[in-house]
Parts: sequence; C-alpha cells; structure tokens
Amino acid sequence: MRTKEDVLKILDRRVVVCDTTLRDGEQTAGIVFANIEKYKIAQMLDDAGVPQIEAGIPAMGGDEKTAVKHIAHMGLDASILGWNRADVHDVNDSIDCDVDAVAVSMSSSDIHIKNKIKKTRQWVLDKVSESVQHAADHGLYISCNAEDASRADLGFLIEFARTAKEAGAKRLRYCDTIGREDPFTAFERIKTIISLVGIDIEMHTHDDFGMANANTLAGVKAGAKFVSTTVMGIGERSGNTALEEIVMTCRHLLNMETGVDPAKLRPLAEFVSVASGRPIYASKPFLGANCFAHEAGIHTDGIIKDHKNYEPYDPEEVGLKRAIVIGKHSGRSTLISDLGKRGIELDDDTAQLLLNNVRKASIAMKRALTSDELFSLYDNLIKNIELFDH
Repeated sequence: MRTKEDVLKILDRRVVVCDTTLRDGEQTAGIVFANIEKYKIAQMLDDAGVPQIEAGIPAMGGDEKTAVKHIAHMGLDASILGWNRADVHDVNDSIDCDVDAVAVSMSSSDIHIKNKIKKTRQWVLDKVSESVQHAADHGLYISCNAEDASRADLGFLIEFARTAKEAGAKRLRYCDTIGREDPFTAFERIKTIISLVGIDIEMHTHDDFGMANANTLAGVKAGAKFVSTTVMGIGERSGNTALEEIVMTCRHLLNMETGVDPAKLRPLAEFVSVASGRPIYASKPFLGANCFAHEAGIHTDGIIKDHKNYEPYDPEEVGLKRAIVIGKHSGRSTLISDLGKRGIELDDDTAQLLLNNVRKASIAMKRALTSDELFSLYDNLIKNIELFDH
C-alpha cells in the first residue's frame, strides 16, 4: 500500500481533482453502478489523469466494500480514497480495503448538530479528533469533511478545521451540502480559513442553485487546492460540480492546469451516461452535441471567417466537431459556403431567394435541413419549380 508521502507526491499539483463519481455520483436517486462498471469508471478516470478517486463507502459492507478493495488493488496511478463517517469503526472498514487515503466526515453546522445528530459542538470536535487521529496512526492521508460547511458558523468552522489539522488531517473538505452557497461568500470564507488555519481546502459543492462550478472556482481563486467532482455533474438532487466543467474552466478561465486530459472527458462521460442511465443533453458544456453547432446568420458568418469569433475553445480539445446548421435562422453565408463545397457558386440574388425557401422549409418541417435538402431546394429554385404555397 502507498504511504502518506507517496500520496502527497501524487497530489502535488496546483489544482487537484478528487473525483467522487463512484461515491457521491452513485448517491443520485435511481443510479446504481454494477461493480464491473465501477472498475471501468475507475480505470477511465485514472487514464484521464485524475489524481484521486473517491471509490465508495467501505462501511456499507457487501458489494460496496468489495468494489473499494478491488479498485485499491487495480494498480492505478491515482490515490484511492474511502469515505467514512467520523467513527473509528468506519475508518477500520476503509483500512480493511487497503485504500491509501480516507475522508472523515462530520456535520459542522448548528442546523445539523442540533437537528440531525442531536449532539453538541464539543462532541463533534471530539469525534473529529478521535477518528482523524485513528486514521493518522495507520499512516493514511486524511481529508476531514466539514459537512454543511456553507451554513456553519465561521468561528466554529475554523475551530473544526484546527481540530482536524492537529489530529493529522492534511485537508479540509468544505462541503456546500445543500448547494446554497454563493461565489462571493465562498471566496471570503475559504480565504479566511486558509489564512487562519493554514490547511489545504477542498471544494465540494452541489448545484441546487446552479452555482456548483462557480462556487468551486471561487474557492480555487481564494486559494483552495482541491476540487471534488463527478462526471457529468451527477449527484444528489441537482448534482455536483462537473468534472469536465472544472477541468476546462480552470484551464481556460483561470490558466490553471489540473493534469486531466480534456480529450478523455467525452469517452468517460459516454460510459457513465450509459451506466447511470442519464443522457448527455445536447447543450451540456464540453460534452453536448450542440456545443459547436451554429445556425444564426451573424454567428455562422463569423465562424466561417474565423472560428475564434464565436467559439471559446477548439472543439478538437474535447473531441467534438463543429457543425454549421442550415435552418430558419441561417444567413446567406451558410448557404454559399455549403453549396460551395459542391462546386456551386451563388450570386447574392440567388442566395437570398434560396434563403427565403430555406426558412419556409425549416418552419414547415420544424427542424434544421440537411446539406442534401439544401441542394434539393437549390435545384428546384434553378428549375423554377415552386414548392411553397403563397
């Protein structure tokens, strides 16, 4: 088994992805991965360059524990982490699986402390100290998870983080458990914790208000080193920070590399999509078929002149292809370009007459047209064959 020092070397990056598709992703209502699917997903995550994989919850026993142990013995380059409640018995289950890292999770907000676990703040700190120390005594790399951190009193959250650090935790997972955080607050809170405690921070955010990726990026800008993700953003309720989104936004908007290969993201997502029964919707950032589909006349004219006019990155980077769509919102440039590939030159007057027919056809059929259908419209126009009632 890897030592804590080995794990630290693996995680020596400016932005470190800890992917939890196999744990929090599978907690999505209605999703169940077969173990053979889990092994494939773990292998694909590793092939993509994800440095840490949260493989599951060993304390569940049965197939779950079997899967975590199997993944820990697959010989992957990635660190393999097991999730645990702040309980020594849970930690022992992870130790049994030969993982090299553990996440030790405990509620940090008064809402949870009073209404969920019905204990006191001191009891929380004592359990954190006991379980983290137990894991440290076994030489494991430790992430201490502050559940519901976004609703926790900041003063207590700092005490929580200090307790975890003193017991042997290397990072604090800042959990926006119900997705109610905003990027501005996240930035300030993360910056304060890092400044006062001096511990690495992991952003674990949910998408209930559509801000999971934004909150994670805010945390990274504030100094957080770790990001918790799932493929396609699957997860409880509205989901989690999406792996593909954080990898690409870190690269292009923050100029920070995660070490994850963007070209491997779509094949990984396609497998997870099938295994989870969750489709990749057409407009899904970095994965969907419409990411580089252009129809509006002004846009397609700009794309034809230079793709950088209306594309934020090259489609080849994530294995997608550019598509110029012929339809109601097309302009003459699209028709001239498409028919030009067939050796047909359109003058402006003919292009405008053809465009009128394209729009009529698109409205009538309630869809875009194929290149062959465009050629057919052109052929009928040249032959003076009227297709539409006036």
